[in-house]
Amino acid sequence: MQIATVVIPNLNGMQYLRDCLDSLMEQSRQDFSVILIDNGSADGSADYVESHYPEVEVIRFEENLGFCRAVNEGIRRTETPYVVLLNNDTVCDTFFIEELVGAMEADPKLFSCASKMVQMADPDLMDNAGDYYCALGWAYALGKGKPSSRYDRERYIFSACAGAAIYRRSVFDETGLFDEVHFAYLEDIDVSWRARIAGYRIRYIPSAVVRHVGSATSGSVYNDFKVKHSSRNSIYLVYKNMPWPQILLNLPFLAAGFLIKLVFFGKKGYLREYAAGLVKGVRLCSREKKVRFRSGNLKHYLKIQWELWVNVVRRLSDF
Repeated sequence: MQIATVVIPNLNGMQYLRDCLDSLMEQSRQDFSVILIDNGSADGSADYVESHYPEVEVIRFEENLGFCRAVNEGIRRTETPYVVLLNNDTVCDTFFIEELVGAMEADPKLFSCASKMVQMADPDLMDNAGDYYCALGWAYALGKGKPSSRYDRERYIFSACAGAAIYRRSVFDETGLFDEVHFAYLEDIDVSWRARIAGYRIRYIPSAVVRHVGSATSGSVYNDFKVKHSSRNSIYLVYKNMPWPQILLNLPFLAAGFLIKLVFFGKKGYLREYAAGLVKGVRLCSREKKVRFRSGNLKHYLKIQWELWVNVVRRLSDF
């Protein structure tokens, strides 16, 4: 019986897929299947996978429908207890699947586990040790660019980076799949936030190591598309997951956070794109539904709120 399904979204990832898939074929446990969702690639990468890796199921879209649509298609096709989402520009350590599954099996209240993502060019430097979100409206990756040796302790985190993480399949039926309104960016924070409101936890597992190139699909750290979508989704994320009293409570922090980002992206030459994204985010809130508040989840909201404040200090002090 298979324990997990690995879902890999792909868009023109020809140069990365061989190393990524080979690392999966060499895992210490092999009771998992692999689905590649191709988002309209024009580089022949989907054909390459079909011809060289017949054990991999390939699902093709005619155009790029976004990260969320791709992974949701993969999740819907799974019947295994766990789903592993994996970027195409990664190479997994031999015990990657084993360590993630083991952590999930040990704690039934875990929705997700994050791997230890190190930089492909220099594995001694971190790429991501879990995603955090703070009251300033900022999401950030713990440890990015810092020595990887500092991040060898397991811990609970706000969210797992969906570039290399495992999820409990049954929780998606309870709290919903990735929100396709996001298209891309902050969608992993959103799906984790909803699960945490329902009382589930997310944990960082440093023994599950994966090397990551980063920005392989978008092509750069900053670009028009990424800046605009990230700012749009940052507004939508808050509106969707915070009840109105919580939004009012955090409003001074959020206003300061968005203003700081406005200045930051202005200096980077993306003022217009960031501002346009914020406007689109506000407009989006008038059309989309909020997560329904349930009094039984109040203690979870309070815990999340405390973390939002603590994470401001963690972020501003640079850990």
